[in-house]
Amino acid sequence: MSILVEDVMRAMEHLAPLPLAEEWDNPGLQVGDPVAEVRGILTCLDVSEAAIAEAEQVGANLIVSHHPLIFHAQKSVRADNPLGRMMLQLIGKGIAVYSAHTNLDIAVGGVNDVLAEAVGLRKLSAFVITQQDENGHVESLGRVGTLPAPMTIQDFAAQVRAGLPCDHLRYVDAGPRPVRKVALCSGSGAEFIERAARLGADCYLTGDVRYHDAQHAAALGIHLIDAGHFATEYPIAHALAEYLHQELPDVRVYEDKVARDFFQTL
Repeated sequence: MSILVEDVMRAMEHLAPLPLAEEWDNPGLQVGDPVAEVRGILTCLDVSEAAIAEAEQVGANLIVSHHPLIFHAQKSVRADNPLGRMMLQLIGKGIAVYSAHTNLDIAVGGVNDVLAEAVGLRKLSAFVITQQDENGHVESLGRVGTLPAPMTIQDFAAQVRAGLPCDHLRYVDAGPRPVRKVALCSGSGAEFIERAARLGADCYLTGDVRYHDAQHAAALGIHLIDAGHFATEYPIAHALAEYLHQELPDVRVYEDKVARDFFQTL
């Protein structure tokens, strides 16, 4: 049975409905024909020239990414800038791109649930509420969860590093407070440090933390872990590959194996 791009879109929107996305976001089909037959799917965090080459190598003509290829209106598509060059490559090679961004961050089973599982959290609940219906059901960016037993911040930081694709992380030791209740937001969530503290979290896990964010966490008495934007989100590539393989067993699904964090340490 032929699988079309629109079939994959339906599967993705069952997992991460488009209405969950933030207003500024741009999820959905970025490039390609909805009725084109899918020969293979590559899941990834970012659409890059390396990911395009990887898709071509494995015979995938659909890339499913977390970060959208296109965020803003484009007035031109030129080969002498990175985005235009990638768009021309995708069109020339017949590779479609579908992206699920903040809707996948928020969705049950999405980026933040995958992150919480990777670092050992249980009993998850809402963190930053983005929507609430008349029955009181909420949608949430990020999660709050608990560890099976209290840990020191040093031991929890080591557990986070072992559970994520990172060779280093930064943490703020806010004192002798043990870590049991943890709030997290994948990617870039330093703006929610104070909210995590108000909810009684012992530690907050996110990425893209600045110096004064760390200073603020220390003043609030909450431990803080910056595991990086890449490491807190990249595990979704594997989770998406597993999900799509289960939902669409008649199409080959591959996950990005070449992506690396842009930041390196000496």
